[in-house]
Amino acid sequence: MNNLHTAHPWHGISAGEQSPEIINAFIEIVPNDTVKYEIDKSSGILKVDRPQKFSNRVPALYGFVPQTYCGSKVAEFCSRQSGEEVAEGDGDPLDICIFTEFEIAHGNILLQAIPIGGLRLIDKGQADDKIIAVFLHDEFYRHWKDILDCPSHIVDRLKHYFLTYKNLPGSTIASCRISNFYGRSEAHEVIRRSMLDYQSKFRIDNP
Repeated sequence: MNNLHTAHPWHGISAGEQSPEIINAFIEIVPNDTVKYEIDKSSGILKVDRPQKFSNRVPALYGFVPQTYCGSKVAEFCSRQSGEEVAEGDGDPLDICIFTEFEIAHGNILLQAIPIGGLRLIDKGQADDKIIAVFLHDEFYRHWKDILDCPSHIVDRLKHYFLTYKNLPGSTIASCRISNFYGRSEAHEVIRRSMLDYQSKFRIDNP
């Protein structure tokens, strides 16, 4: 009977046996989506969050790392590395953007990815890191080993998207800011901390 039930994407799937070097990622939205989807935390069902009101679309596959949580440990690291006061994480699983040359038509899928860096987003005083990764089986993008390998226009597209995706029409007040981009080793640390925050939040003993 257990096979008749789908695992909860956040709680029922691990971050990956080889994390943080290779991690599982649940994809919520893809670049051609005109609607922003996100996981319903209680049911695990992918739900409509809001229409994409602007012409800019997410420049990569976008989702989260299962069994992670942006809590106090992620916030402490964000505060230390940015030099800004960050009191808490955003209370969501750790977000991830994944580059691939393959056209993946829809979200609600699980794949493996190799983290190469991240961007440190601070949203209303909360840590909201975005891990940047490449699809494990992508022969084209796998030569990117670190964020420094990414062409500058790719980094600029990520920066533009995350600085504007929450803005309301006509608003001149930015709701979030990017402190900095960081490389592979720092991304690994953010992932580790988010896994510890998850264990603490949901009272899971370390193996």
